[in-house]
Amino acid sequence: MIVRPGCAIFLAATMPELPEVETVVRGLRASLPGRTILDVRLGKSDFVDDPSALGDCLPGTRISDVTRLGKFICIVLESLEKSLGPESISAPRLNLIIHLGMTGQLTVRPASDPVAPHTHCFFALDDGRELRYTDIRRFGRMLIVPESRMAEFLGHLGKEPLQIGPDEFCRDLGSRRARIKALLLDQRVLRGIGNIYADESLFRSRIHPAQIAENLGKKQLLALRRAVREILTAAIRLRGSSISDYVDANGKRGEFQQRHRVYQRTGKSCFRCRGKIRRVIVAGRSSHFCPRCQPAPRSREK
Repeated sequence: MIVRPGCAIFLAATMPELPEVETVVRGLRASLPGRTILDVRLGKSDFVDDPSALGDCLPGTRISDVTRLGKFICIVLESLEKSLGPESISAPRLNLIIHLGMTGQLTVRPASDPVAPHTHCFFALDDGRELRYTDIRRFGRMLIVPESRMAEFLGHLGKEPLQIGPDEFCRDLGSRRARIKALLLDQRVLRGIGNIYADESLFRSRIHPAQIAENLGKKQLLALRRAVREILTAAIRLRGSSISDYVDANGKRGEFQQRHRVYQRTGKSCFRCRGKIRRVIVAGRSSHFCPRCQPAPRSREK
């Protein structure tokens, strides 16, 4: 039943990012808790760690919660035996962990609804609906982690950017010689931030993406933490950024892409100074910035 929870965690800085995953989770949390999974049907399953475990372990379990772990969706499942009496109260919980990859979509639909192309997983619910997973490119991931192995799973993930305190943020990032953009993308440092919100946060805090983190002063680091929190909060409020395939749990697109100030705006005018937005490669990823508002770092030791 244990589905390789100790194997390499999906840490790439791919879409969707924290705001999109949080939006999906909130939609699922509004309709899934209390529902029982009756059956599981799979199409292509190369993104599932152990396909047979889904059919063996999930039918007959009740969804008790839906949470977000960085870029992962966690559907918490309880055995129905728990409701039969005190003698079964120790029945183990399972966690269905889902990463949407670049093109994954997780929606709840009436079972009678037409099936979208590239729908690979169907979780039949006791109210006549289905939780469906659709993924054109199948870069996502799905696995079951028992409650006893969740600490091990979480040990691969960094701090929650909306919860990390100012002193902890300055210590964790300001003591490193890595590029600040690379640290923002590193899911072992901060979980949930990807290319979009790293670029937008660095622009708001006027920090060049190639700046060495330990060369930043405390004032700059605190400005970056504030920018990260403001950008992520605003993006959640607008249901995330729909760049390509992302939709929320109800199939609706996000709106925060209309508020992007630098991401994918190469050659366009900066909203702040009217300079031209540039694109460079930092930490192997495209980075968008304004050369006037975010001056290039000078070579110096701290």
